[in-house]
Amino acid sequence: MKYISTRGGMAPAPFTDILLEGLAPDGGLSIPDAYPVVDARTLAAWRPLGYRDLAYEIFRLFMEDIPAADLRTLVDRTYTAKAFGSEDITPVSTLEPGLHVLHLSNGPTLAFKDVAMQLLGNLFEYVLAKRGETLNILGATSGDTGSAAEYAMRGKRGVRVFMLSPNGKMSPFQTAQMYSLQDANIFNLAVRGVFDDCQDIVKAVSNDLAFKAKYRIGTVNSINWARLMAQVVYYFKAYFATTRSNDEQVSFSVPSGNFGNVCAGHVARMMGLPVRRLVAATNENDVLDEFFRTGSYRVRASADVFQTSSPSMDISKASNFERFVFDLVGRRGDVVADLWKSVDKGGAFDLAGTPHFARIAEFGFVSSRSSHADRLATIRRVREKYGVVVDTHTADGLKAAEAYREPGVPMICLETALPAKFADTIREALGEEAPRPPGFEDLEARPRRFEVVDPDVAVVKAYIERHCAD
Repeated sequence: MKYISTRGGMAPAPFTDILLEGLAPDGGLSIPDAYPVVDARTLAAWRPLGYRDLAYEIFRLFMEDIPAADLRTLVDRTYTAKAFGSEDITPVSTLEPGLHVLHLSNGPTLAFKDVAMQLLGNLFEYVLAKRGETLNILGATSGDTGSAAEYAMRGKRGVRVFMLSPNGKMSPFQTAQMYSLQDANIFNLAVRGVFDDCQDIVKAVSNDLAFKAKYRIGTVNSINWARLMAQVVYYFKAYFATTRSNDEQVSFSVPSGNFGNVCAGHVARMMGLPVRRLVAATNENDVLDEFFRTGSYRVRASADVFQTSSPSMDISKASNFERFVFDLVGRRGDVVADLWKSVDKGGAFDLAGTPHFARIAEFGFVSSRSSHADRLATIRRVREKYGVVVDTHTADGLKAAEAYREPGVPMICLETALPAKFADTIREALGEEAPRPPGFEDLEARPRRFEVVDPDVAVVKAYIERHCAD
């Protein structure tokens, strides 16, 4: 397998080359030149596998340039009961017949990002050691990506992490989880702005090819293909956990901000997983919901991005959406490049009435929007009906799941974080404190290490230059 760019301007490259590069040289995103096809016999062989064995079988389809024995070691080192709480790694629970929750928040930082980020940390260390190189990771986070990346990369040989986050716009738990890290290779920059400002800086630095090459800039954001690839595994695992036969279909409801998590479901579906619907559940920042309803992809200005009680979804430029659009328009890189000329300038495009948008039903996507009041009501209803406390993002997903359930089709909602990370809203909804796992009791009281900066590319570049010289 080789990887190409969604914008058509990159020569096909092996996995280990695109792993370290972030954006493609033409500003697009790396994507396989063709998705591997999982036939009925393979699906049947995979059904009884445990998480590690299933991950290995899927990863080897995408990482052909890593020797099988090395890949096996990387997988076994990543997906352990010690790191994720059980051998299941991503267990499924049933709220009622036909409605399930895929638990993705049992890793070190209590969020779904750990499932991919723990692998990414080991992959980076492995490839860098093989090549005798170092890497400076530049990332942006609206909450959970940052802490998951930093916990995965702390102490890794040859790796520094420079993480941008919107100053004052994450939950207190998320903020403390990141800023309390004291590791010498971790640098937190609190940007005066919103997540989209942080993401724009990461893309601008990545598009400065000379700077990127000189300072060996890579990324852990979901623009990195390896993260999305790692997430594909739990779609297969959840399917096997909620069905008895490979003739059955399931639907997934996925809280969606940057479109990476639900895009992994799209890839699984393209590979042959029997998925009926992929529900993109958005909050008040509903750019994705607007597209799936109308065909218009309309990026909002920073001033028009709402600060909500599901802050990890406070995003109006969904980076991974470009990968889906690449498939939607028939894998035409020239078409994607033309559409994103407007997006990259803060504009929009409209596919309504085009043959491309006419194909949207073929991909199984539908969407939903939630408000703060919806989240509170869903958290209360789920607690009253099932005795379960969910976080605010998972509440967005459950509201959407309830709207799109169909008889005979299991609906699986992806849990994205534990409720302890959003204690203020849980307290507002239930009048009680969110349960907090052991080891996090004093988190907000720990010393913090971070620097506040303006949303300025030059300022961030200068910061990287200065700390790479140390």
